[in-house]
Amino acid sequence: MAFATGEGYAQVYGIGQPATMAQIQGWDIDVRGDDGLGLPPGKGTVKQGEEIYLSQCASCHGEFGEGNGRWPELMGGNGTLTSDDPRKTVGSYWPYAPTLFDYVRRTMPFTAPQSLSNDEVYAVTAYILHLNDLLPADAELDAAGLKAIRLPNRDGFIAEDPRPDTKSASEPCMRGCRTAPPRITSDLAERLGVTPTRTPKD
Repeated sequence: MAFATGEGYAQVYGIGQPATMAQIQGWDIDVRGDDGLGLPPGKGTVKQGEEIYLSQCASCHGEFGEGNGRWPELMGGNGTLTSDDPRKTVGSYWPYAPTLFDYVRRTMPFTAPQSLSNDEVYAVTAYILHLNDLLPADAELDAAGLKAIRLPNRDGFIAEDPRPDTKSASEPCMRGCRTAPPRITSDLAERLGVTPTRTPKD
């Protein structure tokens, strides 16, 4: 094992060993959203996904992706993002379909993450997309098909945050700046008595 020193040279301690390709592949499982880079070989059908979903996912997310209790819903919500009660689901909010595969493979099912095969993850992904009317009931999904799916909110995210406080340091906002120190106008402890003021002991 080698570490870079302050001089830029490597100091070898003679411990550890290089990671094998198999070990690296076990960690290198992320999938890029916009172009699906990292999607593995495999395929699954909506029908297969329904069976897996009902046995592995429905207890939390509901039989039709409607959410169970406080667990998140996975379908519906179209047209609600600008309402007072936005429903952020795969069909209404997510911008990229490949990230659904990535999330399911890395984190689901909740009690046994990364226990599904790639084929099973493709199948579950296909079923969830079907629940959102993005795949027909007889569809089969693989990497190419998943990359080709364009989710409804694909263009709903902005590339640059318009808030002035998020601009780069080279463009500081210098308008409307406070010149006087802040002034306390209300004291919750005195007004409501929720936090009594401590008096120093003699």
